[in-house]
Amino acid sequence: MKKTGFLIAFLFLTGCASGPVLYPNAHLQRVGETQAQKDVALCEAQADAYVKSDAGIAAAKSMAIGGAGGAVVGGAVGAVTGNLGRGAGVGAAAGAATGLVQGIVRASEPSPVFKNFMIRCLSEKGYEVIGWE
Repeated sequence: MKKTGFLIAFLFLTGCASGPVLYPNAHLQRVGETQAQKDVALCEAQADAYVKSDAGIAAAKSMAIGGAGGAVVGGAVGAVTGNLGRGAGVGAAAGAATGLVQGIVRASEPSPVFKNFMIRCLSEKGYEVIGWE
């Protein structure tokens, strides 16, 4: 059940991922928005196949770092309140959850290599990429 929740959250966040913004040059005006979207999808598929992604590893690292930091803070609070073990456990869980969410958000952003691949692919098709949204 936890895996299903994680997958839904991951897909929701990656669904918000950004994409290239095309300048309305003569080529875009000639081929139209529908063809441009097809070309963007084709370049994206090529970039996905070519550019290696370590998004899952980055999210896991962020979760581990968050969990460790949370355990330290929770342990310190627990030591002051007289319940070291419980404080460390609660802090670790909260830190891990926060770290995981941060890692997923970062992973939803395309890497600079992915963006460069997309820009070059679209340029070779006649488009001008003016930014990324």
